[in-house]
Amino acid sequence: MKITEALFSGSSTRISEKPKQKYPEFAFIGRSNVGKSSLINMLCRNKKLAMTSSKPGKTRLVNHFLINREWYLVDLPGYGYAKMSATGKQKLEQVIRNYINLSQEMVMLFVLIDSRHEIGQIDMDFLIELGQSQIPFAIIFTKGDKLGPNVLAAQVEKSKQKILELWEELPPIFVSSSETGQGREEILNYIESVLETMKNN
Repeated sequence: MKITEALFSGSSTRISEKPKQKYPEFAFIGRSNVGKSSLINMLCRNKKLAMTSSKPGKTRLVNHFLINREWYLVDLPGYGYAKMSATGKQKLEQVIRNYINLSQEMVMLFVLIDSRHEIGQIDMDFLIELGQSQIPFAIIFTKGDKLGPNVLAAQVEKSKQKILELWEELPPIFVSSSETGQGREEILNYIESVLETMKNN
């Protein structure tokens, strides 16, 4: 898939505020500082599309970007913030859950996990919640350039085994790097194949 156009279409905190034009939505989420905004900018080849910051928790809203006027890329706030008040955390969780559980246009949620570390309990808890709610998801291991190929493969394999302790089969899994562009084609081709399947059904 070639991305020829990526337009910011609005921010919201609840479903009723989503863009009025309906298109299939592919949403991206992860723990704070997982490299979500950098990944979105890499996919769209636009460094200024999603706001990147060295400070975790920059995204507080649900941001919609219209891609090629046929689908939305949705940038969600992260989960598992350490440096935030209990009230702040609760508000963010409400924003996330409101979108994930109620958006009828969302066809896939990409959960981003830092490839440098084994999948953590906060991530596992989030995946379990998705499973219980029957939310379709895929996993993207980010920062794939930060480890050597053998160490990276071993780390991803460990995380896969941990997921298989709870699931009978693995969800779609990708490894990415916003620095090198690794994973870009695979992720976009996967989105394209999902869109094609939807058209044919």
